[in-house]
Amino acid sequence: MKKLIIAEKPSVAKNIADATASSRKNGYFEGEYYVITWAFGHLLQLYDARDYDPEMRSWKIEKFPYIPEKFLYKIKSDGKNKEKPDSGVVQQMNTIKNLMERKDVEGIISATDDDREGQIIADEIINYISPQKPVERILLNEWTAEEVNRGLNNLKSNEEMKSLQDAGFGRQIADWLIGINLTSVATLKYRNKQNIRLLNVGRVLMPTLKIIYDRDKEIADFKVTKYYKLKGIFQTEEKKDFDSIYYVKGNEKFDNPEELKEIQEKIHGRNGEVVSKKITKKNEYPPYLFNLSGLQGYVTSKYKGWTSDKVLKTAQQLYEKKFITYPRTASVVLDESLKEKTAKVLNIHKKNCPYEEMIQFKSTKRIFDSKKVESHSAIIPTYMQPGKLTESERIVYEAVKNRFLAQFMPIAVAEDTVLHIKMQETDIPGEFVAKGKVQLELGWKLIEGIDAKETILPPVQKGNILPLIKSEINEVERKPPKPHTEKTLLKVMETCGKKYEEKEEEQMMMAILSGFSIGTPATRAETIKKLKDAGYIKAKGKSLTCTDLGKMLVETFPARELFDLEYTGRLEKTLSDIEKKKFTKDDFLSMIKQFVIESVDKIKNDTVFGGPVILEPLHTEPVGICPECGAPVVETARAFGCSAWKKGCKFAIWKDDRFVTSLGKKVSYEMVKILLEHGKVGFRGCVSKRGNKFSAYFYYEKDEKTKRYNWKLEFIDTNPPS
Repeated sequence: MKKLIIAEKPSVAKNIADATASSRKNGYFEGEYYVITWAFGHLLQLYDARDYDPEMRSWKIEKFPYIPEKFLYKIKSDGKNKEKPDSGVVQQMNTIKNLMERKDVEGIISATDDDREGQIIADEIINYISPQKPVERILLNEWTAEEVNRGLNNLKSNEEMKSLQDAGFGRQIADWLIGINLTSVATLKYRNKQNIRLLNVGRVLMPTLKIIYDRDKEIADFKVTKYYKLKGIFQTEEKKDFDSIYYVKGNEKFDNPEELKEIQEKIHGRNGEVVSKKITKKNEYPPYLFNLSGLQGYVTSKYKGWTSDKVLKTAQQLYEKKFITYPRTASVVLDESLKEKTAKVLNIHKKNCPYEEMIQFKSTKRIFDSKKVESHSAIIPTYMQPGKLTESERIVYEAVKNRFLAQFMPIAVAEDTVLHIKMQETDIPGEFVAKGKVQLELGWKLIEGIDAKETILPPVQKGNILPLIKSEINEVERKPPKPHTEKTLLKVMETCGKKYEEKEEEQMMMAILSGFSIGTPATRAETIKKLKDAGYIKAKGKSLTCTDLGKMLVETFPARELFDLEYTGRLEKTLSDIEKKKFTKDDFLSMIKQFVIESVDKIKNDTVFGGPVILEPLHTEPVGICPECGAPVVETARAFGCSAWKKGCKFAIWKDDRFVTSLGKKVSYEMVKILLEHGKVGFRGCVSKRGNKFSAYFYYEKDEKTKRYNWKLEFIDTNPPS
């Protein structure tokens, strides 16, 4: 008898097959003890509203809120034609069903990722097919052969994963309820205002937008002010000069330069006495191991052209190739049970490293602490060393490996020196302070490529009398906050907006692990991408800022709770509590349903939202000339629209145009350029509702009765499609 293993992706199924000596078949692998097949992520999806009720096909605001009595699943829809199931998914589901029903298959093993989303990918399939066979779960942090075989010898009953399953299904249904109802009602309510075509409303999307909006507002409201500092230059007997700054009661910033001018006059030509000299040795520890947010922040800030979404996809590739451990983790330390294994991995990776002699295994709480691990440990390399990597894979892999090795190198040591100098024969209230720093040991900084930043003071002792040879007043302009980058945004999402001091590091880690956050490590990158695609934010270099549509949403959209970081943090914490059996899925969904009902009512009765929206161009070059008024047509985040929209021209071709996408095509820059220049654009390989392919010219013409632009087709084939 054999067991059927369901992996999340074909690449993971191949890893399991390699570990279990299984050979390739059509849609699966098979060995002596196991049959191994795979999903492609989610093979099933929740019903659309119209699947429950045919009347929902006519999109009318009075039909919302729509809340099904029972949530049902169907095979994932085709990407080009939502009316029919994806043929590749149908084929794979049939393969899985046939394998489940084989008489020599006595049980099923779920081998999807060990997280909320991974859990339900397999559970959806098992529930849909309902094979009436025992289901077990393999829980792994990496896909090396050693770990796969260890996991197969330590299976858990899938029943033990019920709370994780509840959290996964709860999240899925909650996002469906909020997305379907609020997106539909908002779009129906506001779509005729200022070229609004589709308003994407989401549980994680809105508070993330609010974070960016708040920073933009801080910058906009910032008033430039100045402060002044008094610098004093002293000289030793050996004619060595050094700088110092004037302080009064710990403050070196003065609003009134006249106050400093008086001080300057009093100290001119005077001597100062070194009244104290304090030397402190300071241990500088390496940054913690990477969790996903930390890795994304590190790479996006260090390398041009990287997004957090790209970092996640690259890390996922390395994970599936068995080179790093599970990437979607919130932990920055390792479970204490991994000490022996980690020592072996370290011995492999330190070989041929320039600092091999400096790298020694140690089991400190900064590296191993089970209390600070939630589900998955921090990201580290596995014992497998990659041969050839793409450039993107190399960047992410080297970041993970170097951060790992840095933990086991000597602590960097710096020596800080602080001199306090009191001016003689004056009655000024303050004193001059000089600060120096010398790097005694670089330690782990060597592998991270961090140079020592030193300020060397000349040899001065307490009691020395030093002449003040020069003083100057420096004017400093206070700088506004900087726009969010993906790195800073991820950190705010991770901590739900709460700021922590360096000394509160442990408190911050425990807060992150509690689940009180905006989104999860797995979803944050996708959220940022969705905000860009929806036209709510824009990226300039590494900076993220709100578009005018995004600003309008935050300022006037009636469902205010969606923008409340505390509210969203509590929802995410509740999902985490469901995993820990502290809360039930049913109670969570009752909260969500009530929120949806109230929010839909607020949107329906709103009279404020939908004011002027600036369509901000993505490029300075126009796409073509507006057929309506002759002004340039520009590309924006969501459409190709007339640049004279402020003067009332409403001409626009929407990127998500349903007619074009229903035929298996998309509205692109090149398409619109040809259309505006020639009045028509030709397409081959269009797909009709019945799946027949055809070629046609597309025209975008104005209906003089309705004053709206609509698509018209001229078939190139002699026999038009049915």
